[in-house]
Amino acid sequence: MTKQKNANKKAGPDIDLAIVGGAGHVGLPLALSFVDKGLTVLIQDINKEVLEIIAEGRMPWIDQGCDVLLASGLASGRLHLASDPQAIDGAGKVIVTVGTPVDEFLNPDHKAFRSCIDGIALYLQNSNLMILRSTVFPGTTDWLYGYLQEQGMDLPVAYCPERVVQGLALEELRSVPQIISGTTSQAVEEAAGLFTMLAPSVVYTMPKEAEFAKLFANAYRYIQFATANQFYMIATSAGLDYHNIHKAITQDYPRASDLPRAGFAAGPCLFKDTMQLAAFANNQFSLGHNAMLINEGLVLFLIEQVQNQYNLGELTVGLLGMAFKADIDDTRASLSYKLKNMLTVRARKVLTTDPYVKDDPGLINLDQVIAQSDLLFLCVPHSQYKDLIVGETPVIDVWGFLADHETD
Repeated sequence: MTKQKNANKKAGPDIDLAIVGGAGHVGLPLALSFVDKGLTVLIQDINKEVLEIIAEGRMPWIDQGCDVLLASGLASGRLHLASDPQAIDGAGKVIVTVGTPVDEFLNPDHKAFRSCIDGIALYLQNSNLMILRSTVFPGTTDWLYGYLQEQGMDLPVAYCPERVVQGLALEELRSVPQIISGTTSQAVEEAAGLFTMLAPSVVYTMPKEAEFAKLFANAYRYIQFATANQFYMIATSAGLDYHNIHKAITQDYPRASDLPRAGFAAGPCLFKDTMQLAAFANNQFSLGHNAMLINEGLVLFLIEQVQNQYNLGELTVGLLGMAFKADIDDTRASLSYKLKNMLTVRARKVLTTDPYVKDDPGLINLDQVIAQSDLLFLCVPHSQYKDLIVGETPVIDVWGFLADHETD
């Protein structure tokens, strides 16, 4: 990358804030929130198809309340969309929502992040504040600050990790404290000034502390799920009802109130962030690796339990719910698809359905799945399944969701 210093360069519309990769799950709710606060915001993203959906006033996925803010944002004229990175030229602040995923060897992959930075660097100004928003490998924020300086740029860099639950981004942006870190005091001050427009309070850390805070939080949650799933497998192997045991442990007993139910622990963050932490620790993060083996292994455990009771080769199996969690339409890293793949080579036929997912042409109507299946798996506890009627068809419900609602 070659960079010419452009400290006084100003071009394009008067943009208060540009969000790079802003048409994604992290950037879009954030952009709409800032537009709602009166800022002029540019969403820059290379995904032209998604930008077209947004421009039409449609949300590309489910996120409560975002459809209303999208309509008002477009009507206000303060929401701008562009695929060309040159569009960020002249923006006051730049938020980057591209992070560092893990590769097929479970090591952090910096290629997309590095490519993103190189793609926008020509249009950055020393007057910009750059904020990293997505999960990054520890040390990335400090590395980026030095990297930009090597290219002749002297702009402050902050790391302010996204920490909201998918599907409830708007609500949690307003209710969850925002972690603020930066490479300079200017970066910290400007980032805090921006996010106090949304968050109820801020917490200050050093950049690497903030990077670890993001990874620790997701790894801790992943380990919590693994604990519950390990308990479930132990109880089930002993012929006991884990959900009844869970109720006995947690009911009116605050010291155990945070013990999760069993269920599929999936999605684009928990597994990935746990493995990033393991990579940083030179693969000496045994809790994280064991959590991965337990959570990913739950699918195989369920299949083994079913094979002990049924001849799968003679059965049509229906999977209820293909998103990675309840009441959303996101299938990224969903364990429902791992279950589907495992059953495809074991069962006579596998049928799938989901009331929210729209991008899987193999899905069929719920009533069809129930009518044609000899055995059902409740993969995702969607609220629409609360009053599910399946007749005599057996249901494998790792969540204990249907049993709960039978007693309502």
